[in-house]
Amino acid sequence: MSDGHADRASFTAMENGTAEDWQIISSHFFPFAGQVGKRVLDHLRLLDGDYGGFPVDRLEHSLQTATRAHRDGRDEEYVVMALLHDIGDTLGSFNHPDVAAAILKPFVSEENLFIVGQHGAFQGYYYFHHLGMDRNIRDKFDGHPHYAACAEFCEKYDQSAFDPNYDSAPLDFFEPMVMRVMARPKQSMYVK
Repeated sequence: MSDGHADRASFTAMENGTAEDWQIISSHFFPFAGQVGKRVLDHLRLLDGDYGGFPVDRLEHSLQTATRAHRDGRDEEYVVMALLHDIGDTLGSFNHPDVAAAILKPFVSEENLFIVGQHGAFQGYYYFHHLGMDRNIRDKFDGHPHYAACAEFCEKYDQSAFDPNYDSAPLDFFEPMVMRVMARPKQSMYVK
């Protein structure tokens, strides 16, 4: 390679890439992808101290949601979904469920993906009417096989997770769970 970087592909357009180039790229991709859980946790920490007017900051809300799900006996994937359900708040102020769903899509079941992706509409049941909006917007999903699961998530874990006196598990309690769940893609454009 002309620039002396044997650990880099040589093409300037993908159509000119070689098997050797793609072996080099793959040798970087898999170790990088293996640390996605750590990067997600680092991003989740951005919610610390961001109250947005709520009684607890967004990180504490996430911890309470996950702690409630864990203490209720939910499986690890569900608990991780509960922990990360609002991770999109920093980047997707108007579509945070979509951001969280995009992050979790390779790692969670269809039901958990529906929950995280639609929880915004379902959560609105508890407050949209105070803002002059339709609190029953979730009913557009009536008849969906995961409607009840999403309604239950919001009722039991999400809408009730704003208690400044709740004894949440700390983030380091959940870190191994996040790393395990995000180490095993269930579906991906890269893994079939």
